[in-house]
Amino acid sequence: MTNMNQVFGEFLEDLSREHNSLELSFTSPSQIIKQQWRNIRLSAYFVADYFSTFLPDEPDSDVLRQAASRLRIKAIKNNVSYISNELLENAIKFNEKINNYPVKFGIHFLEDIEKVTAVIFTQNSMTTQKVDKFQALIKELLSADTYELYIQQIEKTSEDEQSEASGLGLLTIINDYSAKLGWKFESDPSHPQIITVTTMAQVVV
Repeated sequence: MTNMNQVFGEFLEDLSREHNSLELSFTSPSQIIKQQWRNIRLSAYFVADYFSTFLPDEPDSDVLRQAASRLRIKAIKNNVSYISNELLENAIKFNEKINNYPVKFGIHFLEDIEKVTAVIFTQNSMTTQKVDKFQALIKELLSADTYELYIQQIEKTSEDEQSEASGLGLLTIINDYSAKLGWKFESDPSHPQIITVTTMAQVVV
């Protein structure tokens, strides 16, 4: 069996609590899919709005610079919202329902002299059987040419619309938003058949 305590890709193990962050938790197994999807979109927008409040808007600059700043912030909000929506959709869709494990979702605001980074993460649970399949997809994402793989998966999806493991959302996050992705898998001592999966996307804004 696959070693379940593993880290893949670009994963930040210890995020300091000294910077701004927001974390949410979802425990609603009884909701129908349509309701869940609406809540996902609202949560993604909310997190993007929260993140944007920490971005400088240059209120004392001239009109043109203010307009450019507002357009930049709007673009950043759209980027963060899209990535958040994709990660949260996957986390809720593939979360193990039997034991009513919560899905966690959040964002961290990392700022240094040269750049500002949004660190978006989700955490959900999976059975060991599903983890093996997911890790195989992750290894393919990390080793392949992501642009070429994206085209291949588009072609596969067009042939089989019911395909669930194409990874198109993750590939879009990598290719279109230049995000760094990472994953951490941890065993649950109280439930050996359950694995906690944390997915992280880092995007420089």
